[in-house]
Amino acid sequence: MTLARVRREYRGQALLERRAPSSPLPLLQRWLRDALRRDFVEPNAMTLATVDALGRPRARMVLLKRADERGLTFYSNLRSAKARELAARPHAALVLWWPELHRQVRVEGRVSLVSAAESDAYFATRPRGAQLGAWASPQSHVVPSRAVLERNLSAARARFEGGDVPRPAHWGGFRLVPRTIEFWQGRPDRMHDRLRYARSGRGWRRARLAP
Repeated sequence: MTLARVRREYRGQALLERRAPSSPLPLLQRWLRDALRRDFVEPNAMTLATVDALGRPRARMVLLKRADERGLTFYSNLRSAKARELAARPHAALVLWWPELHRQVRVEGRVSLVSAAESDAYFATRPRGAQLGAWASPQSHVVPSRAVLERNLSAARARFEGGDVPRPAHWGGFRLVPRTIEFWQGRPDRMHDRLRYARSGRGWRRARLAP
């Protein structure tokens, strides 16, 4: 089979204005709950798109850790490529994709760092191995070999043996405050439902987009 012949028919539930809330957060949280109830791999995985110093797009997967009225929160090494790009140009796009539900959510907005206290609180919930990895990995930077990373991890284990692992100062959270959120529901014959919410003053303006 060739790529040109790879296709599937989408038969998701209709996404109609009369059933959609006036603001996007309740719908986003409902779709997230639907995904979490299923046995999906990484149901909170999302693509994060930024731009580099020359304006060239860059994208990678990150994990959504909170979605509330403040925005969408994810965490990273603050010296990583994405962190440097967000520091220089604090606007980004996110995409969540649940193929089993025939659903996609696109989010665009401004990004800022979360508070140190919030980063501390989340870091404390991570598995110890992931906490040590945050100390061991100079994320996005060139390293001579895998052995260097293993030595860094061994050093972190020895450093914090017998005690808690504190959050490194170079690790923390980002929050994207949505400017637009688009909900895409796959439908038969490629006549998909697309509802876009755009900020308008203190509220939201909702519009249907053609598929």
